[in-house]
Amino acid sequence: MDGNVNKPEQMEISNERGQMNIVIVGHVDHGKSTVIGRLLADTGSLPSGKLEAVRETCRRNSKPFEYAFLLDALKDEQSQGITIDMARCFFKTPYRDYIIIDAPGHIEFLKNMITGASRAEAALLVIDAVEGIQENSKRHGHMVSMLGVKQVTVLVNKMDLAGYRREVFDRLREEYSRFLSQIDVTPVSFIPISAREGDNIATHSPKMEWYRDATVLEQLDRFLSCRQLGGKPFRFPVQDIYKFTGSNDDRRIVAGTIETGSVSVGDEVLFLPSGKKSVIQSVEAFNAPLKTLATAGESSGFTLSTQIYIRPGELMVRTDEPLPEVGNRIRVNIFWLGRAPLVKGKEYKLKLGSARATARLAEVRNTLDASDLSFSRSKQQLDCRDVGECVLETSRPIAFDQAFINETTGRFVLIDNYEIAGGGIVLENLSSGESLLQRHIRERESHWEKGLVSTELRETVNGHQAKFIVFTGKPGTGKRAVARALEQALFERGLNAYYLGVASIDMGLDADLGYHNDQTGERLRRIGELARIFTDAGLIFITTIDDADDFDIETLKQLNEPNEILVISTGEHGFSRYEPDFQLPSGDNVEEAVSEVARLLKKREIIIEYEI
Repeated sequence: MDGNVNKPEQMEISNERGQMNIVIVGHVDHGKSTVIGRLLADTGSLPSGKLEAVRETCRRNSKPFEYAFLLDALKDEQSQGITIDMARCFFKTPYRDYIIIDAPGHIEFLKNMITGASRAEAALLVIDAVEGIQENSKRHGHMVSMLGVKQVTVLVNKMDLAGYRREVFDRLREEYSRFLSQIDVTPVSFIPISAREGDNIATHSPKMEWYRDATVLEQLDRFLSCRQLGGKPFRFPVQDIYKFTGSNDDRRIVAGTIETGSVSVGDEVLFLPSGKKSVIQSVEAFNAPLKTLATAGESSGFTLSTQIYIRPGELMVRTDEPLPEVGNRIRVNIFWLGRAPLVKGKEYKLKLGSARATARLAEVRNTLDASDLSFSRSKQQLDCRDVGECVLETSRPIAFDQAFINETTGRFVLIDNYEIAGGGIVLENLSSGESLLQRHIRERESHWEKGLVSTELRETVNGHQAKFIVFTGKPGTGKRAVARALEQALFERGLNAYYLGVASIDMGLDADLGYHNDQTGERLRRIGELARIFTDAGLIFITTIDDADDFDIETLKQLNEPNEILVISTGEHGFSRYEPDFQLPSGDNVEEAVSEVARLLKKREIIIEYEI
């Protein structure tokens, strides 16, 4: 830091207090606990008389007083309601409230970060000015980098033992900056301090006239909080859709919490990944005055000007702002803490915002063992405590931001056997490349072994072409009755038709997960693979899928290649870009619906002659 840097102006104090989570990490005995003790003492956040009591205890025991003792003393009183535990402590400045996450070790820190219980918005890295950079100093740098903590301040502690010499500070700052640049971390600042003496903690030290930039407390107040993200593009993960039917109330309220940005009545919004658009008609809230604007951090509900069908897990954004990415193949940084390793071929549950999807490990590009910093480009799995740059592929497209653009919609967790086993950040959208599904289909077709009976001969003998017919629509629209009646009518005409309901292939899937959960992808895969076999055998294969969207149909089309698919929609459908081949208003009149579909099959020359 240049000694001529002007002192920062005093920040304006708002009547509405904010809150921020800060993680503090550092090598053993580099003074992390002393820094926390000083922050508590200098901000008046200790219980009344606690500082004096600890000083008196030290005097009676002939021990020199250390601010780190304050943490031990508060831990001893945990059962008496003191708001501190082994992981967190609290203090406040005139500007906002702070939660300091004191990680006893890097693994505890990672668990807090990954579970989201204590999501850090900034980090303080403590380094001893005399001992210098240690292995844990590098590990902690790696951790904040891999987990996407962009606001990092390095505290060069124990400057009193280094004689308050500027050259010591400058040398360490240059060395650690060089290391951090290699892992894509750019520190916000370096601050020379003596936590024991209070130098540059709350006030500037007269012993370091050469440093006049921010003190530790000033720097904390300069960090941007997630609760100050109103200026970022609007991001609203949809948690649920509530429909009211009583007292002639026909509202359909889209509910969730605004992660960033703001939205007003009249704004056009887009839902991703479905691609559906509408306009905000009203902002809804329980027991609150009528409002026309909702901003970051608020739990809100919205009604729309058009009644479009959307699913929980969509991301609502404004069309007049930069849009997030949409894809199902992403390059990520992952920190893995699972008991079993993260391996290829196994399915995991990925949670990003309100979106849920089955995810598979597609590539491992490099790994770092956080326990000994060993680096590898050849490992093909992540073991416990490994950090890895990997490629994940999800069963369905999800909407996200790259973490360096918007960390709130760029962080995710991975669940293995119902436990959070890892987490990380999104680096890049790779969906333009070959997906695991496309690779599977390519390899499947290259090994497909046909018999001696040609497709043309089958059509001549059967009297019809092979076809995969998919009925879709909301539950209760009668599509299953029509599909089964179509199979019966075709069979009675001597045609090779076969109906199979999706529920028939659910063996081995978790019955309590529901259609809209992660098992959708596996259902689609199974039904698509069966369709490939049945249509190759010359059959008219019929099935029904509730609420299919564009991605569902595209997946089935790919799995059934090179044979074709026919999509029939009953009632309201979930497509935004895909046009069904035929639209039935509903399946209430089964006989008439079957006749209409049969006429379509004859028109498309799938069947030669047909009469009811």
